[in-house]
Amino acid sequence: MGERKGQNKYYPPDFDWRKHSSLNAYQGVHALRERARKLDRGILIIRFEMPYNIWCNTCGNHIGMGVRYNAEKTKIGNYFTTPILQFRMKCHLCDGHFEIKTDPKARDYVIVSGARREEQRWDAAENGQIVMESKEEMKKLATDAMFKLEYEGKDLSKKTSKAAPDLNELEMHQSAWKDDYIINYVLRKDLRQAKREERSQKEADDRVRTKASIDIPLLPSSRHDDRLAKLYRSEPVRSAQQTDLDRRLTIDKQQVLKGTSSTPSEINWKPSTLTANKKKLSSTFGIVRNVDKPPSVSQTTTTKSLVSYTADDDDDEDSS
Repeated sequence: MGERKGQNKYYPPDFDWRKHSSLNAYQGVHALRERARKLDRGILIIRFEMPYNIWCNTCGNHIGMGVRYNAEKTKIGNYFTTPILQFRMKCHLCDGHFEIKTDPKARDYVIVSGARREEQRWDAAENGQIVMESKEEMKKLATDAMFKLEYEGKDLSKKTSKAAPDLNELEMHQSAWKDDYIINYVLRKDLRQAKREERSQKEADDRVRTKASIDIPLLPSSRHDDRLAKLYRSEPVRSAQQTDLDRRLTIDKQQVLKGTSSTPSEINWKPSTLTANKKKLSSTFGIVRNVDKPPSVSQTTTTKSLVSYTADDDDDEDSS
């Protein structure tokens, strides 16, 4: 089909190849059409593919590596003779824009604004590879055969020392892996046991949810949760009548008067012992009664007392 491309283009009758060098010049448009609409400002619209994972600063969404955008490519400088290009594109999840430029010195892309990089870089030192300290070593490795042979020997020694334990483990487990029936039997047995435990746990959780009238997933219990549950002791619910009765018993056990040790239940308030109880209370509080005064005391002396007694009380006492 390539040889018929020229025949598929329509040339109008007034087209003059001496005057018009091409159909684009005849129609007055650029060969890149809409991609070159900002070419007068040094901006060319290209299809840019995201080189690594980033986070958009405007909406906070994650943009994965390989997502393609219509980016505005601009030349902003040179690193020696290599041009430094900057790409500006719009996030497809929001109205924000972010800019990324090339870094020829580090052979990488650098985010200028609008986003931040998700750090997932390859560290050669952590993966047991030789790390070049400087560019001189890299040039020496590319040009010096003896230096390259020395580095290849180091890589081979590391690879051999690391692969030896793996080979020993393979030989050790080879006899166990040879019996496929036993391995399959053990795996199926463990799977059935796990399904049985999961089914029983689901039934127990359903009972708890039904009892508590909740519809939320329950997490598996742990030893710490069981220990905390044992520390809580739920007290029985007491009725209002029982609480009122307990209060009455507490009040009944309290002292009637300050300084007395007798409770109301210990004092006999019968009429036959009323006078004796009065004397007992008077002697406890230091109350002097008229009937208890000695005969030498003048009858005109008046003693203040908290309790007054009459002769009728003495008659009752004599009769008793």
